[in-house]
Amino acid sequence: MTMKEWKFKENQNLKTASAFSIKRVLDDVKNNVNPSDERPVIPFSHGDPSSFSCFRTTQVAEDAVVDALCSANFNGYAPKGGALQARRAIAEYLSINLPYELSTDDVYVTLGAKQAIEIVLSSLRRPGANILLPKPGYPAYDALSILNHIEVRHFDLLQEKTWEVDLEGVEKLADDKTVAMVIINPGNPCGNVFTHAHLQKIAETARRLGILVIADEAYAHLTFGRNSFVPMGVFGSIVPILTLGSLSKRWIVPGWRLGWIARNDPDGVLKESGFVECIKRSLGTNTEAATFIQAAVPQILEKTTDDFFVKIIDILRKDADTCYECLKEISCFTCLQKPEGSLFLMAKLDLSNLEGINDDMDFCSKLAKEESVILLPGFVLRMKNWVRVTFAIEPSALEDGLARIKAFCERHATKQ
Repeated sequence: MTMKEWKFKENQNLKTASAFSIKRVLDDVKNNVNPSDERPVIPFSHGDPSSFSCFRTTQVAEDAVVDALCSANFNGYAPKGGALQARRAIAEYLSINLPYELSTDDVYVTLGAKQAIEIVLSSLRRPGANILLPKPGYPAYDALSILNHIEVRHFDLLQEKTWEVDLEGVEKLADDKTVAMVIINPGNPCGNVFTHAHLQKIAETARRLGILVIADEAYAHLTFGRNSFVPMGVFGSIVPILTLGSLSKRWIVPGWRLGWIARNDPDGVLKESGFVECIKRSLGTNTEAATFIQAAVPQILEKTTDDFFVKIIDILRKDADTCYECLKEISCFTCLQKPEGSLFLMAKLDLSNLEGINDDMDFCSKLAKEESVILLPGFVLRMKNWVRVTFAIEPSALEDGLARIKAFCERHATKQ
């Protein structure tokens, strides 16, 4: 039987986008772990501390989910955009820190913050559009921009200025096809927290350029340094802002997959431009968050007491201090900034102080093989020969892992 050439072929966009997958790169690193090493693997690599007992979520959250599930009232599909009670509760929760009140209509519930990113980017898609992303940043923005055929342009975060946005660089990158810029605060992967003054400058820059600000606040309120968390939405009267958030980090429940998009736009610019309709259409083609998790949101947001948050922040502060102090004493790490928020810090590798290490991926692969410690190589964050370190783990595991990293670096140290 004669057959024509097969019509399906490799999706090159998907191949390019997968290069920015943290999970894919970490799988490559983990494959190097020696199965005969009886020591526990230490995960300095990803932002999910929920497997450690000291980071267990509050009983209020667990009870809220159980109550919603056992009621048998939330077994059906959720409405597009989210259940009314969840949207109302999120609007009230976010409004506490804003100079104006959000309405229920300003909030859309999503299947985690990553789906929120996907929905916003698909709504921004148009021929020739480009978006400004931070470097280093969260690589899901790169991957999803590529899949939506949006050109990516990177502005620098200035390490010497506590990872502030290079606003002059932003202005040089933008043109008449630029649709938005992304900021991540508190910072992933840098552990920085922007000041009120710097956020205002970002808002003023975006207004001059006529672009939307996408404020990724997945780590909102997880701060333990000099700067308190200031929501970008405070500046919604200067520039329209879409705030992306979730329960995942502050409540230590990433597997619950409950996120949101909030419109910080008191002047109604997004509605007048038709962008709100784009978001609604995009939501209409996506899967909703689990109905019983949405039903639990009001109880979670309203009844979680401050003592839970204080406990989590206290653990993070101590872990961050321990990690920073230890790593800065190891000669192969430079350019360390003490983290003030989120769960991460960035460290630059000084390869001149290491023998037999070619680059950041090689460092992480050999560290996994020899010490069963997993770090994220910086190249996936567009920071070659850097590593991202997650310090949000059990304190005893943190100390064990840091000791193994030190031993590895001493073993590979350049002979003087």
